[in-house]
Amino acid sequence: MRIRGLGVIDDAVLELAPGLTVVSGETGAGKTMVVSGLGLLFGGRADPGAVRPGADAASVEGRLRVDPDGPVAARALDAGATLDDDVLLVARTVAAGGRSRAHLGGRGVPAGVLAELADACVAVHGQMDQTRLRQPAHQREALDRYAGDGVAVPLTAYRAAYDELRELAVELDDLTTRARERAQEADLLRFGLGEVETVDPLPGEPAALAVEEERLGHADGLRAGATTAHEALLGGSDGSDGRDAVSLVSASRTALEQVGVRDPQLDEIVARLRELGYLLADVGADLASYTATIETDPARLAVVQDRRAELTRLVRKYADEPAPDGDGAAAVLAWAQRAAARVTTLEGDDDRIGVLTARRDELVAELTRTAGELSAARTAAAARFAAEVSAELSALAMANAELEVAVSQADDPQGLAVGGRPVTYHRHGVDDVELLLRPHTAAPARPLQKGASGGELSRVMLAIEVVLAGTDPVPTLVFDEVDAGVGGRAAVEVGRRLAALARTAQVVVVTHLPQVAAFADQHLVVRKSDDGTVTSSGVVTLDEAGRLRELSRMLAGQEESATAEAHARELLDAAQGERAGR
Repeated sequence: MRIRGLGVIDDAVLELAPGLTVVSGETGAGKTMVVSGLGLLFGGRADPGAVRPGADAASVEGRLRVDPDGPVAARALDAGATLDDDVLLVARTVAAGGRSRAHLGGRGVPAGVLAELADACVAVHGQMDQTRLRQPAHQREALDRYAGDGVAVPLTAYRAAYDELRELAVELDDLTTRARERAQEADLLRFGLGEVETVDPLPGEPAALAVEEERLGHADGLRAGATTAHEALLGGSDGSDGRDAVSLVSASRTALEQVGVRDPQLDEIVARLRELGYLLADVGADLASYTATIETDPARLAVVQDRRAELTRLVRKYADEPAPDGDGAAAVLAWAQRAAARVTTLEGDDDRIGVLTARRDELVAELTRTAGELSAARTAAAARFAAEVSAELSALAMANAELEVAVSQADDPQGLAVGGRPVTYHRHGVDDVELLLRPHTAAPARPLQKGASGGELSRVMLAIEVVLAGTDPVPTLVFDEVDAGVGGRAAVEVGRRLAALARTAQVVVVTHLPQVAAFADQHLVVRKSDDGTVTSSGVVTLDEAGRLRELSRMLAGQEESATAEAHARELLDAAQGERAGR
């Protein structure tokens, strides 16, 4: 893995070996940035504030060795990535301005894809996990992870029934509690539909009535104008004066025809005059027909005005979505169509309530059944989980300590019955899970969040992770100072257990304890240099002599102490002896 521009790290390369890799360094050197880099590489939150001051961006690049036929490779190929034999390249950059980019196998992908790979590739545990382990919800999640399919299968079925029941309950409550409002809504809609049916508007009717009202209101003027125009074209009723347009055009054409000389240009004019005469005669005939249709009809005018008033009232009352062409009648008819559909829905509420009630009863039965299965599975897994974690605690210098896992249900008079009594239902089931620690035989078992010291909590968390690693194996485990609060013989036992865990997984540990570092198969140290203006960190792989110096520093705060070096040698020899014998 290569880290550039992240926190105090300018440019560092980490070669993570198989087995147990320990990362150490002075406070503030940037050890935690190694863990942050891993988190970023596997889809963690991109924080622009982590970009090194003065750098344009922070970047993390990694080379993962994967099974070409495994799920990680399959997911990467689905995302368009390319594998180089069994090597998958992963990269993540975070610009100082906040933009983040992710690449997988040379292909740009959403950061969420990297997060998906993380579940199958790496598990990162830091000091915050100790805080989370104090929370009942995370204690339940640890038990569920341990139980595997025994809990996962009924939990999936339970959640499906739980979610559907919640949605159904909301709809059923709405239907039953708002029955009166719905009845009133249906009555109002039926009244409106009755009004629309009585008026019976037609699409385009308002515009046609407006034209008709205009004609009826000005009938006398229209008739007089049409009559005058007709006389101008065709003459008066006696036709005596010969000054009408048709007669004049006819006289013009006759005069040209009587010339007696054929001229193509003149012939064209004669033809146009003949056509003009026909056109004027047709217009005159149309005017005569139009004049005949114009009547002064006050009764019809009143009918048209009343009809327009009715339509206007309907449009104002029901046309909540005006038609694009301004046709108010069409908008009213559209409302009526929607209202009829709504009335059908409201009238079907009783049937819907019956259907929902029957389905609710089915879901309640399903929820009760799966809740019982889920509770039984957790209870069975709790005993095995407690026994295995207690055995791990014994290996971590807590020989007489015992972990107990209490699975209980909270009484709720309003809840559904499970096991003969009503209990509280949640989306995770009906169970409350609590981890109890008995530090020694004579001590009472107390809740983990109340009775465990920092060192005990660190070892409990490590023991839980070791147990979970056996049931849900992840190829790489990362621990960020999980040994906080641990010292002396307990620290040696933590190192020994991490080394044992590294037999089946790649383990990376950020630590300040020499007793833990002594068990490393590979020891990396993060070194910080400060020239007064820029702080940068580099990661160095230590050889045997370098390990002695680093362990001496971790023991005594100085590398040149003969006493510290002798102690460091003793730690190394003891740890190497155990590793050689494993």
